[in-house]
Amino acid sequence: STLLRLALGTLRPTEGSVSVLGLDPVRQARALRPRVAYVPDKPDVYEWMTLGEYFRFLRVHYPTWSDERARHVADALGVALDVRFKHFSRGQGMKAMLAGALGSQPDVLLLDEPFGGLDPMVRETVLGSVIGAIGDDPRAVLIATHDLDVAARLADRVALLADGRISREGPVAEFASDETESATPKSLHDALVEVNA
Repeated sequence: STLLRLALGTLRPTEGSVSVLGLDPVRQARALRPRVAYVPDKPDVYEWMTLGEYFRFLRVHYPTWSDERARHVADALGVALDVRFKHFSRGQGMKAMLAGALGSQPDVLLLDEPFGGLDPMVRETVLGSVIGAIGDDPRAVLIATHDLDVAARLADRVALLADGRISREGPVAEFASDETESATPKSLHDALVEVNA
């Protein structure tokens, strides 16, 4: 979550630097923000808003906004435009936020624990929805998650963070190979082997 806030420019790094699309998220926020979409771990929308109203709110902030794309994703995810956020379940709220994020047609999509707190059945539905909605879009997606199964199923590359530093990163396949088993947390290795089986 901290890494995503640094990428958004809502936090300043205490050490080092952050660059997203070649831009400094703090110093060049005005140029970067329209190119990045963020889905927080809990919907951060006024509860009285409907999804349609949320789309109208986002439209003025994103020059690349596409009503057609946002509505298509909402329809594909089964989220109604006329329902207020306060009436959405957690899973529906995450789908609604994802539709808004993809409607902005971002170059970078940031997802912060999008599956946390969901019961297993809803989690599978939302996970499938995310995979279907993102599809083959040519965009970078950065997912912060403690859910190793999600990392194994969604990621092309994995980075393990420990004490605020990347302790290891690389293609998912490297984390599943037998040679790297000793250097990889057992649970991630098991999740990757299970997914690849």
